[in-house]
Amino acid sequence: MTFKLPGYDTIQPALNGRDARDARLTLSLSGTNLERAGDYNQRIVLQAIRLAEETTRSELARVTGLTSPTIANITKRLMDLGLIKPAGRLQGRRGQPAMRIVINPDGAFSIGLNIDRDHITLIALDLAGKIRSRQSCEIAFALPGTVAEYIRKVLPQLLEEGGLDRSRILGVGVALPDDLGQISLPHRPQEYDAWNGIDLRELLHEVMPWPLYADNDAASAALGEANLGNGIELPSFFYLLISAGLGGGLVIDRTYVRGADSRSGEIWAMPDPARGAGANVQDTVSLSAIYARLEAAGHAVERPSALLNDSSPEKMAIIEEWLDDAAAALVQPLIAVNCLINPSAIVIGGRLPGRLADALVERLNDRMATFSLPAIAPVRRGETADDASAIGAAIIPFLDTVLPSESILMQAGR
Repeated sequence: MTFKLPGYDTIQPALNGRDARDARLTLSLSGTNLERAGDYNQRIVLQAIRLAEETTRSELARVTGLTSPTIANITKRLMDLGLIKPAGRLQGRRGQPAMRIVINPDGAFSIGLNIDRDHITLIALDLAGKIRSRQSCEIAFALPGTVAEYIRKVLPQLLEEGGLDRSRILGVGVALPDDLGQISLPHRPQEYDAWNGIDLRELLHEVMPWPLYADNDAASAALGEANLGNGIELPSFFYLLISAGLGGGLVIDRTYVRGADSRSGEIWAMPDPARGAGANVQDTVSLSAIYARLEAAGHAVERPSALLNDSSPEKMAIIEEWLDDAAAALVQPLIAVNCLINPSAIVIGGRLPGRLADALVERLNDRMATFSLPAIAPVRRGETADDASAIGAAIIPFLDTVLPSESILMQAGR
């Protein structure tokens, strides 16, 4: 039986230093007095408790701008739902000590699934944003039936290791690249076009009997970073996802921006004239590209961890050359991002091993510093790292049911 939340109006998602911190939270956690916006205020309060880790009703009123009686009513409802819990009273103050309030990590759960051309990853996330368990399989170009069978095999272990109450699982978020069965990458088999037009609900409903939400892998990774990573510090950023391919995601004022056709951030498709006619950035900046270079030199690599397993001079020279070429290929796209969007940062995440990601970040910052632009955003590594897309996918059911989003506010204000 699936956990139901009374009083929540859900929407269907598209398939497609203390003072400084408090100031940021106030901007992003303001309640609203819009008619019929009780649901939104409840989500805002829950998010404030979740981000603060421990707080009080008076502190919640200060941060959200909601009245004390409203905060009292909302926190009571959240406790009744099991989403928050008391944590004793503050000591050493005059009068009645204030009750401390914390999130209940076991109050709700979500599952994130990332399907890509080189792996399948499942994570279980709790309401506090902690990864409770993880299952992953390195497999090249897994077909739909293979993905479903893998989930059937590992899901019981995922739930058991994470201590998940099945009745409190809000849903499953699925992150996968757009046009998964169409874009050509090295060694892509012809039968991989089975992913074209796949009905994910039909494929997965028997093995994952919860509400299903699907999104682009880079969009999911950006959502994860916005909600669990750099998001509070960085209201606007551009996310670069380096995986088997290359993806991008745009967050402005803490809102993911999809574009007119839900295809914003498609940095992979930008031309790379230095590589010849018809070349694009993804041809250089992707795990598939570095694997192909190493394979051509007799160093077959099948997974990211193997990139650093062998430190032979020849192999490391190829990797160093790839890092230089990748930085060069990204310069013009990042100039465009800086001039057109003016983000707080460029965030790099995905499956590129940390040491190599750090090396790429350093090269990009050095190159970008040579240009005289109106503003240049620093390049930094993402905090959600390797499982960014799966983590972001797991965030989506929370955003649809218990956490605040712009879509919920718009719906509440109708």
